[in-house]
Amino acid sequence: QVQLVESGGGLVQAGGSLRLSCAASERTFNNYAMGWFRQAPGKEREFVAAISRSGVATYYTDSVKGRFTISRDNAKSTVYLQMNSLKPEDTAVYYCAAGPGSPFQMRYPAGYDYWGQGTQVTVSS
Repeated sequence: QVQLVESGGGLVQAGGSLRLSCAASERTFNNYAMGWFRQAPGKEREFVAAISRSGVATYYTDSVKGRFTISRDNAKSTVYLQMNSLKPEDTAVYYCAAGPGSPFQMRYPAGYDYWGQGTQVTVSS
């Protein structure tokens, strides 16, 4: 069982930045691909970004390309999401997830086995 704990959310003005962190309990952290998803009120959970087990491959949804960067530190069992140029439409609860890393499923919630509890990100206009 992998436990994931997100941190770093908060309230920020449009154009600002936040860095989310997700710490994993699993020592074999590098066995898992990691993803970030978000869910706004009344909307379905949507894919934001993912990173392969080695960190070599990264994937982003179109709306965050050029603004968000996903990275991981396998020595610290932590994945990060650096969010720059934030917009009010980025407001959501952000979740990290761990999974086997099938390239065909990394953009979908079903591709992940473990989820964190979420951290709120609010961007004011």
